Amino acid sequence: MGPKRAVICAVSYKNTKNELKGCINDAKCMKYLLVKRFKFPESSIIMLTEEETDPSRRPTKSSMRLALSWLVQGCRPGDSLVFHFSGHGSQQKDYNGDELDGYDETLCPTDFETQGMIVDDEINAVIVKPLPHGVKLHAIIDACHSGTVLDLPFLCRMDRSGKYEWEDHRPRSGVWKGTSGGEVISFSGCDDDQNSADTSALSKITSTGAMTYSFIQAIERGHGTTYGSMLNAMRSTIRKKISELGGGMVTSLISMLLAGGSFSGGITQEPQLTANEQFDVYSKPFSL
Repeated sequence: MGPKRAVICAVSYKNTKNELKGCINDAKCMKYLLVKRFKFPESSIIMLTEEETDPSRRPTKSSMRLALSWLVQGCRPGDSLVFHFSGHGSQQKDYNGDELDGYDETLCPTDFETQGMIVDDEINAVIVKPLPHGVKLHAIIDACHSGTVLDLPFLCRMDRSGKYEWEDHRPRSGVWKGTSGGEVISFSGCDDDQNSADTSALSKITSTGAMTYSFIQAIERGHGTTYGSMLNAMRSTIRKKISELGGGMVTSLISMLLAGGSFSGGITQEPQLTANEQFDVYSKPFSL
C-alpha cells in the first residue's frame, strides 16, 4: 500500500427529499486536487459515490465503514491519509457523556434512514484512535453540524481578525479521543450548531459544497502555506460571496440547505479546524 491514500465519499441522496446537487462535483474536484497537486496515486484513492457501478463503491453505511477501516489499515510512519466527505451531517443525543454540548455529530450515508447514521464516536474509534506515530491524517468534511465530527480533543476558535485560541473538547469523563501517536487535523464545513450550504453561487458554473470549493480555492490561490492561512482564506471566500450576493439573492441561489434546516437571509457558515494536539496555526506548514 502506498504512503499516500484517500477515501473520497460523496452522498447526493438521489431521488429522495434529501437530494443534494453539488456532492459528486466535490468528490471529482477533490480527487483531481489530490492526484495533480499532492501526487496521490489514483490506485490508492477509493471513491464512494452514487455514480459508481460497483455496488461496493456506493456510499452506504457498510461501504463507508469498510472504506474507513481500509484507510488506516497497515499504515506506517511517513504515510499521509485523507478522508473527504460531502453530504448531509446531523446530530443526535449523546448517551455516553463525552460531548460538551450533549450531542454526537453524525454523517449520513445513502441508507441512513434504514441503517442509521455514522456517529462521531465510531469515526474516532476507527480512524483516529489507532493512528500510530509518524502517520498524518487530514479529514475534509463538507456537511452540516460537522465542527467536531472526528471527536478530536481540540478546536481552533478563530475570530474574524484571525486571532485564535484552542478550545479544549476533551470529554469530562477523561476518555482519550486522540491518537496513538499519529497526527489528525480536520477541516470541516461549519460549527456543530451551523448548517453547510450546497450552492451554485460560489463557482458560477456548477453546484459545489461551499466548504469544498473554498478549500480548493485556498490552495489554488496560494494560501495553502500554513493551517492558519488556509482557514482564514476559506472563511473569507465564503464571507465574500455571501456579501456579494446579498441575503435575498443567496436564498434564491441556494439549491438546498443541508439537513433541511430553515433558511433565512443567507448562508451562516464558518469552516472549522480541529486537531488531536494544539499547535501554532500560523507557523505549522500545511501539506497533504
